[in-house]
Amino acid sequence: MSTDSSASTGARRRQSGPFRIGDKVQLTGPKGRLNTITLEAGKVFHTHRGMIDHDSLVGLPDASVVTSTTGDEYLALRPLLNDFVMSMPRGAAIIYPKDAAQILALGDIFPGASVIEAGVGSGALSLWLLRAIGQTGTLMSFERREEFATVAKGNVTSFLGSEPENWTVTVGDLVESLPSAAAAGSVDRILLDMLAPWECIDVSADALTAGGVLVCYIATVTQLSRVAEAIRQSGKFTDPDSSETMVRGWHVEGLAVRPDHRMVAHTGFLLTARRLAPGAVLPQLKRRASKSDFSDEDVEAWTPGALGERTKTDKSLRKTARAAQLAAQHATKAEENPDD
Repeated sequence: MSTDSSASTGARRRQSGPFRIGDKVQLTGPKGRLNTITLEAGKVFHTHRGMIDHDSLVGLPDASVVTSTTGDEYLALRPLLNDFVMSMPRGAAIIYPKDAAQILALGDIFPGASVIEAGVGSGALSLWLLRAIGQTGTLMSFERREEFATVAKGNVTSFLGSEPENWTVTVGDLVESLPSAAAAGSVDRILLDMLAPWECIDVSADALTAGGVLVCYIATVTQLSRVAEAIRQSGKFTDPDSSETMVRGWHVEGLAVRPDHRMVAHTGFLLTARRLAPGAVLPQLKRRASKSDFSDEDVEAWTPGALGERTKTDKSLRKTARAAQLAAQHATKAEENPDD
């Protein structure tokens, strides 16, 4: 039985082989619409273009074509991680695959790395990180809201088949929880995805090893400005680098080759910096004169209230958490009973 590379962490999601009960299957219809289902014995997938019995998919090889009761053909594929994170239950907004890929690259996430993630959101980035750190790495995720942590655990378990042994989720504030969770200078990489990452610069510096990488995922230019200045003022990091990633697809069909009308443009900024050795002083770089000063009024514009954090209702979060937990239960049951 072939397994995902992340299986070494304790998860056992199959990456190839015939479909079986408990597998996730992505069905692509005649008009390109995607539907992801979890195979259950006796269940039926309903659309306005006919029905497909789950049992009819069991035993078929990946990338098979099946026919609905109305004669429409559907392509059946195991969803890639990229597909899963875009369709999984969400408690909080996810980090898009284009940004996750950059985080893995800019953060230099490697097998065996000790990584801190805050906050965990819906678990999308956690899945990418777990795949990157492999069997010998550790991922410690921190989340202030218990509802989001529940959704993230459900999503990760749903995709991997079980909850990885090298992953912990702590519900609480990073500033308060990190010192007791990780020894000073013991962490290779820290990833901050939160409204006010500048509040966590000092505690992150204490936990990071010399040369370790800090990556901040930031939504707005005001947040970007403040966290960059906080990093500089700490005197514990290299000068931060910032960027954003935009992806534009292309329509390629015969001689009709042109950019797509739509593109995935701004989702967030990435800011990276490396931890200086204790006592090291960063050499001053020669810069052109610029407006680098800011006033108290500018700082007020950076406060969380002024930034307008979007929140879901408690009812909506409970519904999302139930959906994620149900998917996780199906995945775990399937792995415990692979021959059913």
